[in-house]
Amino acid sequence: MHFTKWTLVRNLTISMATFAMLLGAGLAASTMPVNVTNGILTGSNGMTLYIFDKDVANSGKSGCNGPCASNWPALMASETDQPSGDLAIITRDDGRKQWAMKGKPLYFWSKDSKPGDKTGDGFNNVWHAATP
Repeated sequence: MHFTKWTLVRNLTISMATFAMLLGAGLAASTMPVNVTNGILTGSNGMTLYIFDKDVANSGKSGCNGPCASNWPALMASETDQPSGDLAIITRDDGRKQWAMKGKPLYFWSKDSKPGDKTGDGFNNVWHAATP
């Protein structure tokens, strides 16, 4: 088989493009579920994340279960998610996994209706918008 210089360049370019696509797919699959928007942590859906004063940092536990969890849904982690940096994964009382920032579990507020809402910030003086 005879290859010209241009055939080799073309094949190398195709191989590099394929590698870049695979690398990009791998990075997308491992993206973190938390963003920072205007100094506040948000979920990948753009909704504000909150911390609960009654949660003990680094205890690996959530203090918001049962009816509390209906109003303050946890930022859930999948079985394949991996912690990174200040983001950790805790196990809830029901056995499901939840993301935590700096040891504090992260929650959404059911009354926030759109990205950017922070209506849970200061709720009962124990719920606060999470910051990095």
